[in-house]
Amino acid sequence: MPIRNRFADLLPELIAWRHDFHAHPELMFETHRTAARVAELLREFGVDEVVEGIGRTGVVGIIRGRRDSQGRVIGLRADMDALPIEEAVERPHASTVPGCMHACGHDGHMTMLLGAARYLAETRNFDGTAIVVFQPAEEGGGGGREMCADGLMERFGIQEIYGMHNWPGMQAGSFAIRPGPFFAAADQFEIEVEGRGGHAARPHEAIDTTLVAAHIVVALQGIVSRNIDPTEQAVVSITSFETDGDAYNVIPQKALLKGTVRSLDQTTRAIAQERLGQIARSIAQAFGARAELNYMPGYPVMVNAPEQTEFAAEVARRVAGECAEAPLIMAGEDFAYMLEERPGAYILVGNGSGPMLHHPEYDFNDEIMPAGCSFWADLIEQRMPLSSLDSICNVSGQGMSR
Repeated sequence: MPIRNRFADLLPELIAWRHDFHAHPELMFETHRTAARVAELLREFGVDEVVEGIGRTGVVGIIRGRRDSQGRVIGLRADMDALPIEEAVERPHASTVPGCMHACGHDGHMTMLLGAARYLAETRNFDGTAIVVFQPAEEGGGGGREMCADGLMERFGIQEIYGMHNWPGMQAGSFAIRPGPFFAAADQFEIEVEGRGGHAARPHEAIDTTLVAAHIVVALQGIVSRNIDPTEQAVVSITSFETDGDAYNVIPQKALLKGTVRSLDQTTRAIAQERLGQIARSIAQAFGARAELNYMPGYPVMVNAPEQTEFAAEVARRVAGECAEAPLIMAGEDFAYMLEERPGAYILVGNGSGPMLHHPEYDFNDEIMPAGCSFWADLIEQRMPLSSLDSICNVSGQGMSR
């Protein structure tokens, strides 16, 4: 099943919705305008029910098929929030909010799911219920966790759930997926080092926290190379080094290191956390200083269920002709929380050439939206198919929509 004509016809409207979202980005759970616009469009499409305020500012739409003989309920999820980044390119649809932009393509994710929702509400060519989920606060806020805690799966009876993300560098409109661990657990940490401040000309009277912290930074690079099984994947990165002084002639009393740990299984995650504390404390003690680790677990590993992954890959092949095996990705993704609750799969759709995600020059590729919409529509119709008799009876209505 190639890209559906209905979505090619809808492209001007899809672009208008996407550009409106892009021009009015909102952060984390403050997606009030965005959520209101999503809910407004869903109601215009004639979905059976629209529920707002799930997980604080999430929106859920319910679309019932022509029949519900199987009692099947499938969820489709898109994220809504933007990033605290200043857009670096002048565009007609550029962000109107200083210091905030859709630099990860969530504007496009919403639009593709809205396009599919419109089609599914028009055709109802499936046996079951489709739940479209619009989630806030993917970018560090754990909106997926909040929606699950608010009863998303139980309240709407979701049995399986699927997600999609655009990926720059992949051919536009192509797809890639992998079973099992896909996106990494994303943890954060701080290491506070305290020594003894003093005059820079008399370092023997001080305990130099800058020196101590520098040794810790270097030693932490040995965690991945010497403590983690070489066949496993992990990242330990120090991203900030601060001291409590800014004078040229003063040795500071304290230093603060910040960083992130990325891992793809719980054992590796635990080893990294344990070694961070051991190394920091031991090195500080050797210099006569003190170090304390504050480890902050973040998003869990995102794990695609094998059956649902193969099904999603087959749908992608129907739409695009093929579906590649995606690489392991050490970025975090809070769709992981939803996949902990229900089996499902997460797939990448190619965004074409251009800046990578989270870059101030990034923009979602409007031309891939028909492919994404087609994937969602085909997934629902193939996972919850009508009987052969129903399909024959409805063939004339289908023809108008393809």
